[in-house]
Amino acid sequence: MRALVCHAPEDLRIDSQSTEPPGPGQLQVRVAFGGICGSDLHYFQHGGFGTVRIKEPMALGHEVSGIVSKVGEGVTAFRVGQRIAISPSRPCFACAYCQKGQHNHCMDMRFYGSAMRFPHIQGAFRDSLIIEEHQAHALNDRLSLSEAALAEPLSVGLHAIQRAGSVFGKQVLVTGCGPIGALLIAGLRRAGAARIVAVDLADGPLACARAMGADETVNLITQPDGLAAFAAHKGTFDVMFEASGSDKALRSGLDVVTPRGVIVTIGLGGDATLPLNQLVSKELELRGTFRFHPEFAVAVRFLNEGLINGKPVISHVIKLDQAESAFRLAADKSQAMKVQIDFGAEATA
Repeated sequence: MRALVCHAPEDLRIDSQSTEPPGPGQLQVRVAFGGICGSDLHYFQHGGFGTVRIKEPMALGHEVSGIVSKVGEGVTAFRVGQRIAISPSRPCFACAYCQKGQHNHCMDMRFYGSAMRFPHIQGAFRDSLIIEEHQAHALNDRLSLSEAALAEPLSVGLHAIQRAGSVFGKQVLVTGCGPIGALLIAGLRRAGAARIVAVDLADGPLACARAMGADETVNLITQPDGLAAFAAHKGTFDVMFEASGSDKALRSGLDVVTPRGVIVTIGLGGDATLPLNQLVSKELELRGTFRFHPEFAVAVRFLNEGLINGKPVISHVIKLDQAESAFRLAADKSQAMKVQIDFGAEATA
């Protein structure tokens, strides 16, 4: 089979790898579509992020959908030819964090395409993939395999909403309107946010944010004072989601979040210096959010039932043999939102 493997920064290759049959409780899947994530771009451009570095060739990718090609012994819930979304979350289910229901903090997590441990966990950008039965989530007939590959980034947004607590009836700010921010906005709409204001530095992502349910948008390049009015009376927003990874965006949010408001940071940026006196005097809560686990099933249900329409987020779909061009396009935020790679499974189904 073919696999999309990062050997070093700017060294992305389509390698041949052997295939394996599914074991008991496993499925063999032909991968259909895979979305390029920010972490995939970090590996391709820089060989990693922070202290996480590629130390051996690693297949990338974790946002995938596919078609079941074989079922292992004991599998009864899925059949050959069935279309599925594939959760990349593979916790051990046995460690202390899994026992507490915090699967995203599993001590033995095998999340696809991650160099956080060595040997690295190989990614899902391959023609064929062996998965555990619990990773498979059935699709209905109306949902395309391309849209199904959005279940993973949507899950990230849904987990962030869980971390914020109730957003029902609240004023919400979202900074950073890439694919995660845009899908988060759709989740906020489902969760009953009263007003969603989206902020970015480009018109394209803001147009997508409006399509996903934002009530108002602010381009801080053309409207540098666009948030100033929201700072009146100690702030306007009950909840802020920072999805850009910019410490400047995080700091500016402190001015517009109301006292005792909640700030959830999603974007993986570098170190940030924050005015602690402002956090203290306004009694703000700063919360992190990392990956997901149970939210994946909810994301698939929302997509299956048409409760969230992810189509506006998908800007480009490119064949596997043009994968390097796809990665370069995904890095150009002036042109692209979510760029997906087509592995061709749908054409051979």
